[in-house]
Amino acid sequence: MSDEPLAPEPVRNPSLLRSRWITGGLGFVGGVALTAGLIELAGPHSATAPPSAVKPAGAPTPTVPAVAAKPTLPPATDVATLDAREVALAGRLDALERQLRDADASARNAAQYSTQAERLMVAAAVRRAVERGQPLGSLEQQLRARFGESHPAAVAAIVTAASDPLTLEDLRIALDTIAPRLGTGPDDSLWVRIRAFVSDLFVLHQVGMPSPRPAERLRRARSALAAGNVETAIAEIAHMPGASIAEGWTGAATRYVNARKALDEIEKAAAATPPKPPVVAPAPAPAPAPETPRND
Repeated sequence: MSDEPLAPEPVRNPSLLRSRWITGGLGFVGGVALTAGLIELAGPHSATAPPSAVKPAGAPTPTVPAVAAKPTLPPATDVATLDAREVALAGRLDALERQLRDADASARNAAQYSTQAERLMVAAAVRRAVERGQPLGSLEQQLRARFGESHPAAVAAIVTAASDPLTLEDLRIALDTIAPRLGTGPDDSLWVRIRAFVSDLFVLHQVGMPSPRPAERLRRARSALAAGNVETAIAEIAHMPGASIAEGWTGAATRYVNARKALDEIEKAAAATPPKPPVVAPAPAPAPAPETPRND
């Protein structure tokens, strides 16, 4: 053992010791906070990234070619959908065109049949006026408007007959008036008349043939006139000895016959079926638009 006396232990100050503990604790806490902040800034994968992911310094970076972004079409605008929609619209347009053509044809048919009905009414009214011996009045304008261009001769004959109305009864009365003078000519002498009278007593003709005697011709003319066969009556009177005396009656009867023929012509034209409207060929369907190539 040494005889040197032991050095006295320094006296510890409690305040100084507490200050050192506080300083150390604050340093520890600051280090932990600094480490946590660095990890947060580096990202979650930085600390766990494998060593192979770390590229050596100076290594070239491969260039990746940029891929053009495919344009995004709005809904229902792809080529197939547009083509189908175009075909559907073309079908609807064709259907509408057919309906319009049918409606137009129906309207034309209705107009034609309406015109035909008006023509028939005018023809019937004109015949009634002529047969009754009445003037045409306003019917003359209607007659000329509807038949003047296509049947001018018939219209003229009807207008002429209507300007001097004549009926079958008028013809019958006029024939009865001139009948006593038809058996002999106007210039026949007494001797000629006696010979004609005697010859009428003995007439030779073939069986089944009409008798040429003036009295028989007059009888047949009256019968034909009563039946409305004016042409036959005219033919019988024309072969009688006094035919020249009946020229006025023959002219009136001929005008009557021409008017009836004209009326028949007008009525036939009015009753004719109107021509069908021309068929309009449908327009050709438009050709489909060529497909636009798509770059997938």
